[in-house]
Amino acid sequence: MQFQKCLIAAMLAFAFTGAPASAAINPNKLGASYDSTKSNLTFKVYSSRATRIELYLYSAATGTAEKGRYIMNLGTGGVWSASIPSTTLTSLGLTGTIYYGYRAWGPNWPYSSSWTKGSGTGFISDVDANGNRFNPNKLLLDPYALEMSHDPTTATMSNGTIYASGATYRNIDSGSSAPKGIVLNGDTQSIGTKPTRALKDDVVYETHLRGLTMNDAGITAAYRGTYKGAGLKAPALASLGVTAVEFLPVQETQNDTNDADPNSDTGDNYWGYSTLNYFAPDRRYAYDKTAGGPTREFKEMVKAFHDQGIKVLIDVVYNHTGEGYAWSSTDKTTYNIMGMRGLDNPTYYSLTSDFQNSWDNTGVGGNYNTHNPVAQNLIVDSLAYWRDTLGVDGYRFDLASVLGNTCEHGCYNFDKMDSGNALNRIVAELPPRPAAGGSGVDLIAEPWAIGGNSYQVGGFPSGWAEWNGAYRDTVRQAQNKLGSVTVTTGTMATRFAGSSDLYGDDGRMPWHSINFMTAHDGFTLKDLYSCNSKNNTQAWPYGPSDGGEDNNNSWDQGGIAADQRKAARNGLALMMVSAGVPMLVGGDEALRSLNCNNNPYNLDSTANWLNWTRSTDQSNFEAFAKGMIAFRKAHPALRPANFYSSVDNNGNVMEQLRWFKPDGTVADSTYFNDANSHAIAWRIDGSEFGDTASAIYLAHNAWSAQVNFVLPWPGSGKNWYRVTDTCGWAEGTGQVRSPGAEDLLGGENTSYGVCGRGTLVLIAK
Repeated sequence: MQFQKCLIAAMLAFAFTGAPASAAINPNKLGASYDSTKSNLTFKVYSSRATRIELYLYSAATGTAEKGRYIMNLGTGGVWSASIPSTTLTSLGLTGTIYYGYRAWGPNWPYSSSWTKGSGTGFISDVDANGNRFNPNKLLLDPYALEMSHDPTTATMSNGTIYASGATYRNIDSGSSAPKGIVLNGDTQSIGTKPTRALKDDVVYETHLRGLTMNDAGITAAYRGTYKGAGLKAPALASLGVTAVEFLPVQETQNDTNDADPNSDTGDNYWGYSTLNYFAPDRRYAYDKTAGGPTREFKEMVKAFHDQGIKVLIDVVYNHTGEGYAWSSTDKTTYNIMGMRGLDNPTYYSLTSDFQNSWDNTGVGGNYNTHNPVAQNLIVDSLAYWRDTLGVDGYRFDLASVLGNTCEHGCYNFDKMDSGNALNRIVAELPPRPAAGGSGVDLIAEPWAIGGNSYQVGGFPSGWAEWNGAYRDTVRQAQNKLGSVTVTTGTMATRFAGSSDLYGDDGRMPWHSINFMTAHDGFTLKDLYSCNSKNNTQAWPYGPSDGGEDNNNSWDQGGIAADQRKAARNGLALMMVSAGVPMLVGGDEALRSLNCNNNPYNLDSTANWLNWTRSTDQSNFEAFAKGMIAFRKAHPALRPANFYSSVDNNGNVMEQLRWFKPDGTVADSTYFNDANSHAIAWRIDGSEFGDTASAIYLAHNAWSAQVNFVLPWPGSGKNWYRVTDTCGWAEGTGQVRSPGAEDLLGGENTSYGVCGRGTLVLIAK
């Protein structure tokens, strides 16, 4: 997510973890768990500042009083626990699903034996000098709960003020209505066999889980928008050619009150970038909403993708939480208290130097305290849970620069060399997938946040891949802004070859660059080339949405529809032939449009859900996308492990790529740095990669008029064959030739005219 607002007034709590940093995964077994014989149920929660914590047990999610109330015992390392025999649970009437939450007292609100729910007995202050915000009137969600009963606000309980502190709200008891943890008994659902493919060989498809199938008439209506429905799309995505599906956040977030009608406002949270619990799959996305249903169904979906050889990546948000921020800029007392804020506020949140307010590099209210070892435990433990139990293959980290913070309160500083930051701890304890593939996780950062030194494209530590914002901006500007923005062929060449300037200086490789033209956050591919500016205030279902980037490097191609499609083909083709890992957004393969809305975070609408019907133009473009993905997958020369150089047995560096001017001569630094040069070609030596093509030739003309390219040597006894030309004359279902059906052009010194703003792809054979 970029800088959009996506919090709602009553968003909630989530999690942290236990005890000091450790390589062990959840060594204190925080959360709720039965012993091996299910004779006892034990609850554990962390707080270093609480003076009393009580466990409350319920037989229903809402509308009833607790069935049992237990004082928890403080053990070593700030871990509080209570163990209850199963026979006792039965005697309490807890024979079905068990729901639970905590109430906590501390220095700003000491325990008093005369306290009753909804009273102010014992109260001293809403926040004390040390940042404590204990309030026993607020039932707290267990950060380690494996499922969550419901969202803070629902269709039947829309009053979010019950979670608030401050003079007006502090004595409102939230117990009956608050979200509760659900005790799970385990399941036997398989996740299938995890793909071990190297990240460099992936093609990533970013999509919203609900939006993937809500408009799909080919799926049973009850399954649309669910994990089950998403799993049914695995064969279609495999047919497209993608190898990794990246879901926008699927951890619990406030979305039960999202509406789908013309009266929608900007308060809805469709994207889901405000996590309520880091372990729980979002219940709204489950067809089976019974206890354990979301977990089983998520695993079933993962297996469906794994059975197609597709990785499952999830977008995770550890920079801030759904518990929210101050209700106003002038009121330091009124905050939502739903979970970790009520358990140990200064441990889990970065605060201002006076400990009274949130420190914010997220644009949505306040940072998670990513430099605190205990707060880091939550990150590592929950990531491991999604990897080991739920079967996830990798993660994209929202505003990941916050995870590189080196201080806790009153400051922010990104430092990739700090061994104690969350970024380096994640790599140490959740090993990244090796370069050649194998077991491990794929770690992808959104390498920016807001303010300070948070823009860190190319600045992340070893083990991390990054969304390459520089790739996006360079290619967009080269396509859409020539004449107003200077983009040299040297800059373009660097991006096409894997951005060695960003990743080569610290031992990382081209595949640490996630190359993208579009993301969920911004224009679709069609709109990038059809809109001169955003239009976010339009009527439902395409709006209204607030926020959104003003500088999009977009252009409507003079309003000519054929040129808009050509520009989209260029953007996709360049991404598929560039070194790095390409990512396309769901629907871009078929020219999906949002009518120029570039920030539809709040639109849980038919317009924002993917459409699976196709016009002729959309079918042609989808065929083009399939063809280019297949071409990339067929040619390892396009997926280099290094920056197109190797070392022979004698220690000599062998260059695997050579750059050319249109006239066929080798491009030099003078040409690369000439602001008036806008056409570049390159030849990749396929033999160095064991490629079926001995050489691949690519030419890109960013000029508005045709440019003639003189083709280089194709290899001894070889000729050049055309795979595709993105120009309008070739548009159709066969614009990308299938293997064996390429068009013969000729040998060395053959001249070929590439239309204005066109791209040519050739192979030698």
